[in-house]
Amino acid sequence: MEHMDQEIMKKAEVLIEALPYIQRFNRKVIIIKYGGSAMVDEELKMDVIKDAVLLKLVGFKPIIVHGGGKEISKWVGKIGMEPRFVNGLRVTDAPTMEIAEMVLNRVNKGLVQMIQQLGVKAVGISGKDGGLLHVHKKTSGGEDIGYVGEVDQVEPKILFDLLEKDFLPVVCPIGYDDRYDTYNINADDAACAIAKAMHAEKLAFLTDIEGVYRDFNDKSSLISELTVDEAEEFMEKGIVGGGMIPKLAGCVDALKNGVSRVHILDGRIPHCVLLEIFTNKGIGTAIINKTETRYYHE
Repeated sequence: MEHMDQEIMKKAEVLIEALPYIQRFNRKVIIIKYGGSAMVDEELKMDVIKDAVLLKLVGFKPIIVHGGGKEISKWVGKIGMEPRFVNGLRVTDAPTMEIAEMVLNRVNKGLVQMIQQLGVKAVGISGKDGGLLHVHKKTSGGEDIGYVGEVDQVEPKILFDLLEKDFLPVVCPIGYDDRYDTYNINADDAACAIAKAMHAEKLAFLTDIEGVYRDFNDKSSLISELTVDEAEEFMEKGIVGGGMIPKLAGCVDALKNGVSRVHILDGRIPHCVLLEIFTNKGIGTAIINKTETRYYHE
């Protein structure tokens, strides 16, 4: 009986610890950038969706922005097309763009289906819907990489409308330019742009690393909280690994434009979103703007 009491008390403690966070973020917009292994592993996929559903049910306003690079590569391969890369970036020619849009929409509706299965109303849209994401052509070091877009304007009305009607929006990162040509958008960039336009309270990135390290080769040097100034210093000094720099730059930009807090999380940890948002310690790296207080209590 004693053992059972301890178990029950532990559960109660967890719920009580979550309470101030539930109060703090009630009715607030939280953008979840969903990618990496958590999109490939079926069990992790379900964990992320359950987390988003739970956030929705305790009164938050989550929005999922997803990528699908691995899935696009798979289908490009199935069709027998050779992927081309310039400076490490996939060249998106017209036939590749056609596949990318089909694949991303398929991924999108798969996520909607999982959310609906858990009893929450979800709507999947792309950046084309309601003119959400307007882009111009992105180049890499002056080289043409095809139909890859840089977001220059976000029209978030459709997202506010969906939230108001109590839907959980799921966004796939495709937009168009002035000529209404279709472009693929890096999902990190799309998530940052949407978070900025909506002044989201939180922006959470699911990645395949544990967070930001002081020294990438020393896994014990994980940083649980960073200010904008510290993040900028890290980028200038090249302390963080190469792949992290564009992510951090996007995070800093979002924080300077109205987002309160950005989280970089390891999507390979089950329920990483809940652990980071509802516990005092958190598990990834939180980057905060100057006005935010550090309210992780020891």
